[in-house]
Amino acid sequence: MVNVGIIGAGRIGKVHTQGIITGVRAAKIKTVADPFMNEETEAWLKSWDENIKVTKDYKEILADESIDAVIICSSTNTHSPISIEAIKAGKHVFCEKPIDHDVEKIKEVIEALKDSKVKYQVGFNRRFDHNFKAVRDAVAAGKIGQPHIIKITSRDPEPPNPAYVAVSGGMFLDMTIHDFDMVRFLAGCDAEEVYVQSAVLVDKGIGEAGDVDTAVITLKMENGAIAVIDNSRKAVYGYDQRAEVFGSGGMVATKNDSLSTAVISNENGVTGEKPLYFFLERYMDSFRDEMNQFISAIENDTDTPLGVIDGLKPVLMGLAAKKSVEEHRPVKISEILI
Repeated sequence: MVNVGIIGAGRIGKVHTQGIITGVRAAKIKTVADPFMNEETEAWLKSWDENIKVTKDYKEILADESIDAVIICSSTNTHSPISIEAIKAGKHVFCEKPIDHDVEKIKEVIEALKDSKVKYQVGFNRRFDHNFKAVRDAVAAGKIGQPHIIKITSRDPEPPNPAYVAVSGGMFLDMTIHDFDMVRFLAGCDAEEVYVQSAVLVDKGIGEAGDVDTAVITLKMENGAIAVIDNSRKAVYGYDQRAEVFGSGGMVATKNDSLSTAVISNENGVTGEKPLYFFLERYMDSFRDEMNQFISAIENDTDTPLGVIDGLKPVLMGLAAKKSVEEHRPVKISEILI
């Protein structure tokens, strides 16, 4: 049994709490820390397991020798410093994306991991989704030949509050970062160049906060494939999450998940279910699966499926995308590393 401490009891912290308790048998939550811990959050945690200890100070988790691993779900600006503290404390680390918005700070985490036996995993849960995994498996097995074109559609059901946008790092480092990771996953290689066309079409408040809410991103991949990502902050019909890989020997594509596959055909037309509403409905199983693999890596002393370098690469792509918007040109990933 792997004892874990969760740092951060907001939305994603609650997702992992629920996921571990309901579907990760080899892990046990010992402590949850959050500087804003209140009676309501504590009651929610205790409703899942009355033995969970709660605290406002995450350092209690790092000092507890009985805790083997920490799950970092706190605000983004704390991810890299807490990662380094946890590594120095000898705790295995699962860190929600992104590790940081600053490449130099991510490099500090990479340096801290050198000569360390600590397991480190980054939370890009979509790789563990049944649909996207099936696409990757088909590509890796050579079933569609050499990839030529990769298409990813990722559209949220409603836009975030502009106040959140201002502190989130913007669409490319908050929302699209999942798609950047997915492009790497499906292509089996890194991107060389990013070019973005973007606009503010959903909420002018997002533009006033210095961000965009609609974008089409093209990428040149190292294997020669061309990738296209289209993003919108508002799809009125629900959470639109699709992918396609077209290759020299065929194509593999996924549809959206819905509550059922029932289709009604009558004199009024042909109708079916809308996509599942948002990420909690769409990806809950993937959150459990990624955590199971993290715990398995600890128990079996194997590599985690997504290491610190996998956390770095999508951030580089996101920063290149932001630079492309600012300078109205294609941006090579190598420019961001300079």
